[in-house]
Amino acid sequence: MILDSFRLDGKIALVTGSSKGLGQGAAVALAEAGADVALLDRGDASETATRIEALGRRVHRIHRDFATASASSLADAVDEAATTLGGLDILVNNAGTIRRAPAVEHPSADWSEVLAVNLDAVFHLSQAAGRRMLAQGSGRIINVASMLSFQGGITVPGYAASKHAIAGLTKALANEWAASGVTVNAVAPGYMATDNTEALRADQERERSILARIPAGRWGSPADLQGAFVFLASDAAAYVTGTVIPVDGGWLVR
Repeated sequence: MILDSFRLDGKIALVTGSSKGLGQGAAVALAEAGADVALLDRGDASETATRIEALGRRVHRIHRDFATASASSLADAVDEAATTLGGLDILVNNAGTIRRAPAVEHPSADWSEVLAVNLDAVFHLSQAAGRRMLAQGSGRIINVASMLSFQGGITVPGYAASKHAIAGLTKALANEWAASGVTVNAVAPGYMATDNTEALRADQERERSILARIPAGRWGSPADLQGAFVFLASDAAAYVTGTVIPVDGGWLVR
């Protein structure tokens, strides 16, 4: 049955930035589909863990701050997840941050932090997970891109640069690893009602202009992305790799 190919029973996932928002939604969705989940976050992911445990799935929490974590520390986090839960089949690179300031005034510290969290950590985690997945001949890596993987945005040069780079990294890793059974894809959320867009939603004029361009007529929510995460993590997407899938309410086609 086709629906069976979407099941994740017996799979083990690692989800970053999983204490709230899109990451929490992804972690819970994977657990609902049958996976056990490791939560990698700098914050308190206890609420997410409780929701996963209520589904009868195993969960393990790991703490890292991606702004300061070294490549070896992130590799250790991957090893901890795999050792504790008994393997690793799925990596969701969701954790991200954003800093807003006009380009001519953009602090170099903000630029460096955004690139460290949004790009460097994604590469180091993917590299560590990729080694395991290549050795076992299977695996799913799902990155979180953005509308700013396609567009330039306003006053977010570091974020736009990092999300363009995520699209490129997704394709580069897909090219190298597809023949070994490891797929690498990305989901590009549209304008989501999360902490990252709080400043936009608080600006009434900017919010009106954004909503006017979204054909669906509303901001997205973490639930809107759950189906894409489960699909890309599952056997149903075994022949899908190197893609960046917009989940945007029609934003890009407007």
